[in-house]
Amino acid sequence: MKTIKIMVVDDQVLFRETLVRTLSSQEDMQVVAYAGNGREALEQAKRYRPDVILLDVRMPEMGGLEATKLLRVAVPEAKVVILTVSDAEGDVFEALKNGAVGYLVKSIRAETLFQKVRDIAQGELALSPLLASQVLNEFTRLKRRDDQTSGGLSEREREVLRMVVGGKSNKEIAEALLIAESTAKRHLHNILNKLQAKNRAEAAAYGARTGMT
Repeated sequence: MKTIKIMVVDDQVLFRETLVRTLSSQEDMQVVAYAGNGREALEQAKRYRPDVILLDVRMPEMGGLEATKLLRVAVPEAKVVILTVSDAEGDVFEALKNGAVGYLVKSIRAETLFQKVRDIAQGELALSPLLASQVLNEFTRLKRRDDQTSGGLSEREREVLRMVVGGKSNKEIAEALLIAESTAKRHLHNILNKLQAKNRAEAAAYGARTGMT
C-alpha cells in the first residue's frame, strides 16, 4: 500500500495539530509538513513535495485561494484540496478555477475525510455533498444550448461531466449509466480533450463557469 504524503495548512493551531494527529492514525497516510498560511505552504511544499495538500481559505499573509493557484505551478504533482468552514459558492468556484481538486468543509466526519483523501490521491474530484449540489445548481442556472459555449460535448459527455462534478468516480459513473468502466474513462478523456482541460477538476470548473450541462 503506497503511503499518501500530506501537508496540512491552517492558521488555527489547535485544529491543525488535531488534524495532523487524526490523519497520522491511518497506516497509508503520513503528514510530511504543515504550515500556518499560504506563503509558508509554498516553501514547505517545494521542500517536502506532498501528494495531497489540505488548505484553509482564510489565513493571514496569504489565503488558500491565492495559494492554490501558486501551488499548482510550484508543485504541479500535488493535489490541492480546500478544507474550510466556508461553504460560500464563490469560494468553491474560485478554488476549482485556481486548480483545486477538492473542496471540503471542516464538519466532515473523520472516516469520510480519510476516504476523500484516498480518492483524491487516485485522481478523483472531491466535493462535500452540499457543495456538489451548489455546483450542479449553477450548471442549471447558467445553462447554454449552443455548441460553441458547450465546447462541442455530446449529451452523454455532458451527463458524464455532471457526475464528475458530483464527485463520482469512473466506476460509479459506469454503474449509473450502465456502461463499462473503460467507456466511462473514454468519455472523460474526450471531455478533457474538447475542453482542453488538464484534469477532471479543471473540466468541472469550466463546466460550472459556462453553465454546461
